Order: sequence, then C-alpha cells, then structure tokens
Amino acid sequence: MKIKKIVISQPEPQNEKSPYNELSEKYGVHLDFRPFIQVEGVTSREFRQQKINILDHSAVIFTSKTGIDHFFRICEELRITVPETMKYFCITESIAHYLQKYIVYRKRKIFFGDNTFKDLLDIILKHKDEKFLLPLSDPHKPEIPKALTKAKVNYTKGIFYKTVSSDLSDLKPFPYDMIVFYSPNGIKSLFDNFPDFQQNDIAIGAFGDTTAKAVKDAGLRLDVKAPTDAFKSMTQALDHFLKEQSKKK
Repeated sequence: MKIKKIVISQPEPQNEKSPYNELSEKYGVHLDFRPFIQVEGVTSREFRQQKINILDHSAVIFTSKTGIDHFFRICEELRITVPETMKYFCITESIAHYLQKYIVYRKRKIFFGDNTFKDLLDIILKHKDEKFLLPLSDPHKPEIPKALTKAKVNYTKGIFYKTVSSDLSDLKPFPYDMIVFYSPNGIKSLFDNFPDFQQNDIAIGAFGDTTAKAVKDAGLRLDVKAPTDAFKSMTQALDHFLKEQSKKK
C-alpha cells in the first residue's frame, strides 16, 4: 500500500504550523483538504413547519458556532427580536464568546461548560425553571437530546440547519490513496458521489467512534482510527501509520 496522496474530508486549517503540514513534509505525501459535507440553513418556511415559537423559550443551548449563526439568521428572517432577558448556555467558552457577533455580551446572561456537554448539563440543571431551545442540524447525534430528556429538562429541539453531501464529481476517477473521515456524513457523501466505490488499496482513517462505526457499517476497511489510548489526535495516528508504511517500501 503506497500512500502518496491523502484527502482530509474537512476544511483546511488556517494555521501555517498545522501538524498536517509537518506530516506532508516528513513523509513526502500530498495532502488535500476537501470537505465531503456542507451546511445549509433551513428556510424560514421549513422552520415554520416545525411549529416552534422561539419567544416561548427563555434560554437557548448552543453546541456549535454554526448553531448560533443559524439561530440568529432565522430570528432575522422571521423578524423576531430576541429579548435581552434570553439566557444562553454554550458547550465551550469559545462558542460563548462567539455570541458577541450578535449580542452585547456583557449585558446578557451567558453560561458555558468546560468542553463537554456533561459539564454544561450540570449548569443547565441549576436553571431547571427555564424553557430551553436546542438548535440542531439534520442529521444530528442523539446523545444531547437524550441527556436532556433523561435529566427531565424542559426543552424543545429545533432543526435550524442541515448537513448535505458536497459535490465531488470533479474527483473522477478518484485520485487519492487515502481518505480521512471526521463524521459519518462524510462516508454517506462518498457513496452519494461514488455509488460504485471500491476501496481496494485505498486506506481509510476515521476520527471518533461513530465515524469508525460508519466506515465498518459501509463495508469498508478501517486502517487508521483516532483518538485511541496511544494516539490522541488524527495526526498522531497518521504519523504512526505512515511510518509503518514507509518501512514496507
């Protein structure tokens, strides 16, 4: 298995000192960053069909910056003025600070967790009298709604945006020796674009347990997985994999 060209199925890092650049130089492989999926906002009509009244809620739970963008986009399209009393619960401090794009941060009640939803849930449970709105994508992971339901939090799940397959038709014939996936939707996009895809000697990497499971469920061979006890990041796992491959030459 000779690895000369790798496609990373997500946007290119803006940092020039990205570990991916170091891998490229270290092993002489060509790396392309090509998102296999893209986000589209639901239309105001699609949102209305969910019969959700945003102003019935006193708090919003944000798990991503994308969720923030589309929440305020829908509010603008529906001419909804979000009251200053609205509370915001964000899964990370970085996401909480992103709210400054839309609101005067210091004048709002904003809470954030320590990078995990479990941390945020502990904070949410201290405000159980609130009626929460949870902006999500379609599809989305079920863990967060399940956790809120189990904790008996009063919340409404709303679809504000959707993940769709990117057009990869310019990649025919498929020019890569390895694909690195970061979400199950990436595998779906691969087969949407290449229904007759045959893995053969193409190596596949997957980040996260759900992505790894999707690779296997699709009947593909998983060659690299992260995070693991040995490799906390995908670049660490790729470094080890490429090192082992170079020994076989």
